[in-house]
Amino acid sequence: MLTVQGLGRSTADLVENQLLTDISFVVEAGRSAIITGASGAGKTVLLRALADLDSSIGVIELSSKPKDAYGAPEWRQQVCYVPAEPGWWAYLAKDHFVDLGSAQNHARSLGLGVAVFEQPVDQLSTGERQRLALIRALLGSPKVMLLDEPTAALDPDATQLVENKLRQFLDKGNSLLLVTHDREQGYRMGDQFFVMESGRLRSVVPGK
Repeated sequence: MLTVQGLGRSTADLVENQLLTDISFVVEAGRSAIITGASGAGKTVLLRALADLDSSIGVIELSSKPKDAYGAPEWRQQVCYVPAEPGWWAYLAKDHFVDLGSAQNHARSLGLGVAVFEQPVDQLSTGERQRLALIRALLGSPKVMLLDEPTAALDPDATQLVENKLRQFLDKGNSLLLVTHDREQGYRMGDQFFVMESGRLRSVVPGK
């Protein structure tokens, strides 16, 4: 369970679209929260703050244990952020995975051939990189995943495979925050729904 109370990010040196104001919500174990909103509204800023990649004020807890009680590396493993364009540090895709066999198993279930791991990262499509980044996150066994448009570059068939994988993640009692511009995906995947507007998060009822 991820609990957020009074989360903010409002230091004087930040530009307006980096602000967060008094954000509070709870995502129970095994549940997913969908976040929508216009570009620049603060969705990515929120995910980065939750992952402890940017400074913030307020309280963030995982299973009733505050973020500050974790070391930063442990928190970022347990509350794992997967950006829309993930970072890579090695030339070949396979060099980003300690357990290549498990990564290959995930790849097959996501519509990727195992040959993708032998490819240079910069020669992969955006959709291939997105799925590899999801695999990389899953192999860390996080309790919460923070996903920023994880299927934006995928066709409907590949999107369905990713959504199936995320449902399996939730079935294990984990939690998910999913930023998406795809309204139908939100309906398919969401248990609770929020809209981000100018750094404020508002709970909404789908279709209203």
